[in-house]
Amino acid sequence: NPCLYHGVGKFKIEVGLEQKSGGKPSYTEIFGQWLTDMAASDERLVAITPAMCEGSGLNGFAERYPDRYFDVGIAEQHAVTFAAGLATEGLKPFCAIYSTFLQRAYDQLIHDVALQNLPVRFAIDRAGLVGQDGATHAGSFDLAYLSTVPNMVVMAPSDAPELRRMVATAAAYDEGPIALRYPRGESAGTDDVQDIKPLEIGKGRILVEGEEIALIALGSRVPACLAAAHELREEGIVASVIDARFAKPLDRDLLLQLAQNHEVLITIEEGSVGGFGSFVAQALLEEGLLDGQKNLKFRSMILPDQFQDQDKPERLYALAGLDSRAIIAKVLDVLGRSN
Repeated sequence: NPCLYHGVGKFKIEVGLEQKSGGKPSYTEIFGQWLTDMAASDERLVAITPAMCEGSGLNGFAERYPDRYFDVGIAEQHAVTFAAGLATEGLKPFCAIYSTFLQRAYDQLIHDVALQNLPVRFAIDRAGLVGQDGATHAGSFDLAYLSTVPNMVVMAPSDAPELRRMVATAAAYDEGPIALRYPRGESAGTDDVQDIKPLEIGKGRILVEGEEIALIALGSRVPACLAAAHELREEGIVASVIDARFAKPLDRDLLLQLAQNHEVLITIEEGSVGGFGSFVAQALLEEGLLDGQKNLKFRSMILPDQFQDQDKPERLYALAGLDSRAIIAKVLDVLGRSN
């Protein structure tokens, strides 16, 4: 089976079946299953992939809706332009591409999609550090290269229910291009939410109300922030935890509220410099909140400026300084309590 042999994980030698480490579905599986379910009530919804049917979780969609599934081969540039063409005819294309491979189609994304403000939905798998696939497949740059493009909306789910909400949000959004980026591997949270409604574009949410410190996280770093906040509370530090949901557009109202009620703002993301944290810093500068006259400290936690080798994702995030322990250390350092 070439699809399975493309990226071999652990498997049972006796029967050749994949050996999963946990019982939770992967983000990829949730995306594919939910997209297939939504297609039943919306005949305009179509799926496109550049030769990654299994990898993008679209095998079920392809079997159920063969006339609405398009595998264009290893041709990411064509996948994006083809999606743009379908969008001009009133269809709802979901272009499912790994983060690292969407880089190949950046010109088409700008000129064929964003410049025309076409409602192409980008389902960006393998966001952040991917573990055994190594540096070639790490989704380190999409937050930076997508957020700089006009008309683009960029979302990142923190758990399984949020992924379903964001797929529904993308399907309902017709004002222009929109992207949802999610990591490889087992999902966080409990995938049992029944009420799946589209999100309000550009609005985050406060998960934990705290004081002095606000941890503003995006995507898979939200659970790490919740874990860090739990341990900090035992040290007498009650930190707010915010799920930004959107890298673009920013929730400026929430950001200003946090700046007024906290002394320290820390953004945490699984991306390179130039992404979510950079845009938050720019917004704070424009509001005059970082000019030295205000008693506000800002820090941004991002991936290091290097290519990381393959390893387990949890170890890679520890080495990158983006796990819960690193977040705790950053908080204590900013507060002057690192000793």
